[in-house]
Parts: sequence; structure tokens; C-alpha cells
Amino acid sequence: MKPVAYGYAIILILLGVIGYLVTGAESITALIPSFFGAIVLIIALIGLNEKWYKHTIHIITLLALVAVIATFSGITDTFQLMGGADIQRPAAAVSKALMAVFSLIFLILAIRSFIQARRSE
Repeated sequence: MKPVAYGYAIILILLGVIGYLVTGAESITALIPSFFGAIVLIIALIGLNEKWYKHTIHIITLLALVAVIATFSGITDTFQLMGGADIQRPAAAVSKALMAVFSLIFLILAIRSFIQARRSE
């Protein structure tokens, strides 16, 4: 799970930076995925110490769940956007949707890993 956690963090950091640049660097809120990714990366780096590994993966998984819940509206907004609806901030909707999807993928992989770990005990 370590490489997956690092990948998740880097994807979020890149998502925020790219979103910020694509929108013309108008709003710092476009960097929210980057801030979130930086927190995930710091926690994952703490997990390099085997003593803390299990705790850090559980914390990152909890953060991924929070991210899915917080950004889920971006998925519905993006579907509306693709259907031709007029959305107030389309770039924000797409960014939120991508963060929700990446967080959900991490969440699923983490839960699968937890189940496999329990079965192997």
C-alpha cells in the first residue's frame, strides 16, 4: 500500500497545481487538492517507520473517505456539465470530480488490502 499512498498523494498534488494553472491562477482554492495531497504525503512519509505504518495507512484511508464525501458533488456537477447544463465553475466541478474518483479508487484499494491482511493472519 505504500506505493499506492504515495501515488495518491502525488496525483492530488498534481491535480491541484494543474487546476490552478489551467484556471489562470485566479483562485487559491484550485490548490485544495494539492494541500490535501501534501498532507497525505506527509502522513505516508511518517509511515516509512514500520512502527507507524499501519496507523498512517488507516489515517490516509480515513482522509480518502472524507475526500470522497466532500467532493462527491463534483461528480454530479460534471455529469450535468457533460449534459449541456450551465455550471457556475466548470473547472472546479471537474477538479472535485477527479479528486472524488481518485479518492474512491484509493479507498477501494485500501479496503481490499485490509481484507487481504486480515485473511492472511
